[in-house]
Amino acid sequence: MRDRKSRGGKTVTVITGISGNDATFSTLAQQLKKLCGSGGTVKDGTIEIQGDHCDKVQAKLVELGYKVKRVGG
Repeated sequence: MRDRKSRGGKTVTVITGISGNDATFSTLAQQLKKLCGSGGTVKDGTIEIQGDHCDKVQAKLVELGYKVKRVGG
């Protein structure tokens, strides 16, 4: 989903609902950040990528075998 709340008006792409350990999250976050060419972080079981990259992230997750449900347009 795309989110701007409590981020000073900056848009981030938030990926939630992925099961796994910290290594899985950090590896996936690294791949997505490299794909989008932007920064990001892993917080409380969610991955946040700076900027609006919903389409790129969705395509990559489907390619990796994840079931994707887009939230919020």
